[in-house]
Amino acid sequence: MTSTRKNRILIADDEPVNQELLEAFLADEDYELEFANDGLETIVKTRSFQPDLILLDVMMPKMSGFEVCQQLKNDPETSGIIILMVTALSELGDVERAVNVGCDDYLSKPIHKLELLKRVENMLKLRAVTNELERLRRYIDAMEDALAPKKNG
Repeated sequence: MTSTRKNRILIADDEPVNQELLEAFLADEDYELEFANDGLETIVKTRSFQPDLILLDVMMPKMSGFEVCQQLKNDPETSGIIILMVTALSELGDVERAVNVGCDDYLSKPIHKLELLKRVENMLKLRAVTNELERLRRYIDAMEDALAPKKNG
């Protein structure tokens, strides 16, 4: 059965102006948006909102985006969520650190609307294909189990 729910995006940034800008860029798209103001709130909202994609700032209070990303990617319940880091940090070391903690893509500020929209679209397509692949794997496994000869024991 195919789900028709809107793609959910969690915008995690401690600056209200950045949240408003991202919301404005995504306004014409059919996404359900939620917001988090710091790293700890991002973890909590990820569990309750269950986003398909997180737009994650790196420099946040209580827990950095790097720490949030690493925690979410290390948890089997949240590891499949696509994380797009959106940050003013653009040094090569920052990009390497983002990749090392498991982020799926990296976007430097200032953000350009077209680039953000294409990356979000591509990341959500990747998530949909990955989810469908996993659904098919589970179906095949169930069919194999159903068809396997029963062992006498």
